Amino acid sequence: MGMAEDVISDLRGRIGKTLDDLRRDLAKVRTGRANPQLLDSVRVDYYGTPTPLNQVANVTVADPRLIVIKPWEKSMIQTIEKAINAAGLGINALPDAEVVRVPIPALTEERRKEFVKIVKQKGEEHKIAIRNERRDAKEMVEELVKGGELTEDEGKKALERVQAEVDAGIKKVDDTIAGKEKDLMQV
Repeated sequence: MGMAEDVISDLRGRIGKTLDDLRRDLAKVRTGRANPQLLDSVRVDYYGTPTPLNQVANVTVADPRLIVIKPWEKSMIQTIEKAINAAGLGINALPDAEVVRVPIPALTEERRKEFVKIVKQKGEEHKIAIRNERRDAKEMVEELVKGGELTEDEGKKALERVQAEVDAGIKKVDDTIAGKEKDLMQV
């Protein structure tokens, strides 16, 4: 059953990566609370090279509705402000003498519902990815049975375990989506 074990652990690892990707995607969806991950997609022109914001400045959350960015070089304040305002995140950066402040506006009910739709769509995309991983694992198990490396019974047991892993992964996706929806709808 060692070969089947390899297939199951590979599937488990791929489902884990899918869940991590979902969490990263959801971190970028604004909930009305300050979250430094909201700025992960912002690239700043640092001496001609597009550089992630967190590599040219310290990004912190001052309070639930304010992100404060302290650049390592004062000359970067204007560049950081422009990059954030141009990123299309629906937020505006306000430059100061030492830092750039990014107030996070409260979300309207309509905007919250739009974000919930986006979150559900991302959840569905990741469920499809998990189902595709199930198909790949199922094909691997069937190949092992066909090649004589697993008996029919071992193959059936392995397929049941594959399905159990997939069910657990989809439940985690549902739980993650439900948690994000709750965050979004909270005023």
